[in-house]
Amino acid sequence: MKLAIVTAYPPSKVTLTEYGYYLVKHFRLHDEIDEIVLMTDKTTAAKDLNFQEDGCKISVEECWDFNSYTNVLRVNKAISKHRPDAILFNLQFLKFGDKKIPAALGLLLPYLCKKRGIPTISLLHNILEKVDLGNAGFTDNKLLQYAYNFIGTNLTKFILASDIVAVTISKYVSTLEKKYRAKNIALIPHGSFETPPTPDFNLPSGPKQVMAFGKFGTYKKVEVLIEAVEVIRGRTDEDIEIVIAGTDSPNTPGYIEEMKQKYSHVDQLRFTGYVAEEDVPVIFGESAVVVFPYTSTTGSSGVLHQAGSYGKAVTLPDLGDLSILVREEGYRGEFFIPEDKYSLADSIQKILTDDAYRTELAQANYKAACSLPMSTITKMYIDYFKAIQVQKSKGQVIDVNAIKLSPETTDV
Repeated sequence: MKLAIVTAYPPSKVTLTEYGYYLVKHFRLHDEIDEIVLMTDKTTAAKDLNFQEDGCKISVEECWDFNSYTNVLRVNKAISKHRPDAILFNLQFLKFGDKKIPAALGLLLPYLCKKRGIPTISLLHNILEKVDLGNAGFTDNKLLQYAYNFIGTNLTKFILASDIVAVTISKYVSTLEKKYRAKNIALIPHGSFETPPTPDFNLPSGPKQVMAFGKFGTYKKVEVLIEAVEVIRGRTDEDIEIVIAGTDSPNTPGYIEEMKQKYSHVDQLRFTGYVAEEDVPVIFGESAVVVFPYTSTTGSSGVLHQAGSYGKAVTLPDLGDLSILVREEGYRGEFFIPEDKYSLADSIQKILTDDAYRTELAQANYKAACSLPMSTITKMYIDYFKAIQVQKSKGQVIDVNAIKLSPETTDV
């Protein structure tokens, strides 16, 4: 199978970059995949394909740009050039831009590919019905929120034109089936990027690192984390370093620099900037606790799965998709009230001051991560693509419930 994957990809700063990297890394090892055509946004530096030598051929086609009005034409041209057997879209609503028209035009692509007769799966990481438009950086204006919801509903219909739409949370399945009467929704868990050997749950010497990871400024706010650690420092003698690992959200350029200036007086506060894939294990490995300073959620959390993979305790807000994810996939953590620095301080302090409890959480999260390796998740996609090809060849309407998955994926 020649598989095209439309995604952002490192060193891109566009959302879902890391997920795109690990999709490619694991798809390439399946015998069913002969070639991967990576249809990505343009970057100045070369794409990160520093994999081991084994695996299938990978071709790179840089055929779209964030906020470009011509993405639809350029991606379609790339599809005509490479003629893939199947296409996977790695999507969320601001995938192709944070301006209304480029973002909307990009989301027409799954519909257009389906019309071309190419087996198409769209992985939709969030659905607009479950997004707080203000916190997520869309708009605080109520009238504009109504307009976004109207537009979003119609764009969702275009995405639902895919042969199959994959979502990572069970609640999304029921929402899409109920609102849109969709019959082509498949629950495919997010999966864990890596499953390293059992980690050393002991901490390195030196300050205990409290780390947040991601793209900040919209619904991921570092103020509450910094101020919570300052509260703990006032209560205890714990030696703590605050690590903010990542960059601005595309919707909030300049946010990190603003935080550096605002909190320049805070001791042992480190902003790492962009974290390359090869440095991710180090950032997580040195952390005592991974914090999710979120004001809302916009889908499944790649950072939670990474924290689990590296055997880390977490503290997170008890809201929305994160709560569902923890219950469904077996992760554990300390919960706090969103935007409440004292509640967050309590949750972090409970982990930092009780080494046995920290280790208990870390071990539980590692176990949860090991149960959903990305190799199994990508195999599920391959099973669905093969079923689409078979059903299309018979002139059948795609029926997700009638598709039988490989034995190794049935326990997911």
